[in-house]
Amino acid sequence: MSNDRVNGFEHGPDDEPAPESHQPTGEPVMPKGPIGSELNSEPEAEDSLEPEDFGLLRGVPDEDDDLAAEPEQLRVRRDDPSGTIMLDRPDCRNALSRQLIREIGTALEDLRQVRAVRAVIMTGRGSAFCAGTDLRELESQIGDDDCRHLWFEDTERLRHLVVQMLRYPKPIIAAVNGPVCGAGLALVLAADIVVAGASATFSLPEPRRGLVATQTAPLLQFRIGAGQAAYLLMSSRAIEADVALRMGLAHEVVADDLVWARAQQLAGECAAGSREALILSKRILNETIGETLETFHAVAAAYAATARTTETAKDGVRAFLDKRPHDWP
Repeated sequence: MSNDRVNGFEHGPDDEPAPESHQPTGEPVMPKGPIGSELNSEPEAEDSLEPEDFGLLRGVPDEDDDLAAEPEQLRVRRDDPSGTIMLDRPDCRNALSRQLIREIGTALEDLRQVRAVRAVIMTGRGSAFCAGTDLRELESQIGDDDCRHLWFEDTERLRHLVVQMLRYPKPIIAAVNGPVCGAGLALVLAADIVVAGASATFSLPEPRRGLVATQTAPLLQFRIGAGQAAYLLMSSRAIEADVALRMGLAHEVVADDLVWARAQQLAGECAAGSREALILSKRILNETIGETLETFHAVAAAYAATARTTETAKDGVRAFLDKRPHDWP
């Protein structure tokens, strides 16, 4: 494998501080030149891991996971003390397909096993962080009662990822480089720290598609309170980064091209704390919501399945994909 590029990221043998770049690229600026290392390099001795233990990158998927040997819809890299997961579907604004959700979960597990990685940064490639559920993947089955079991499986898949993030032993930093919508907002809400670019927006457009934000709603209430959650859920309004900062959806707002660099700085600050203290701190904060999500799931799955089998959902999703307005009766 060449030392020039691994999994789409430039890298080299030595680490350097992230440069301050102000290029208007439309996506978080990653460090270039002799920086970082590939995820599937030899792990540290204290990790006691062989390279083939990296299921996502070495072709050892989970028993019921049909992922390819290397991730197809995201990129993974290390810049100790952080590991970065970059959603890599820019042509559809990093919409969450079933495969992408599985790949995120596997990448998190890979990074969990690397001792030198003390925090994980999650960001998106291109102009958006995440556009939410992949509606084109959904469209073919919308309104079909025979596909009801798939809706339960989809809800379970996303719920499992959210709980995995909440219970993750390392800090997760969401580097929100652009708009984040719907189910993508669940990833942001499940993160511990949120750094947003100045052009980022946050929205829950599901009601305008005839759908329900079943997994996002309880996280939203947990993070910002029921009143603010109702405001966003009912209005479907897209709020800008400075408003998200005031509401508590984001912790910091920086220039768009400094989102990843600031997240990397925060990863370093997290790494200054003890591993055990950080693990226990996350448990104190998140175990309650994790248990609540377990209880909420049964109801949420039923709501999601019901909403997706309606003509309302079929009409709303198709109107959105056709880029035409939809007048609800």
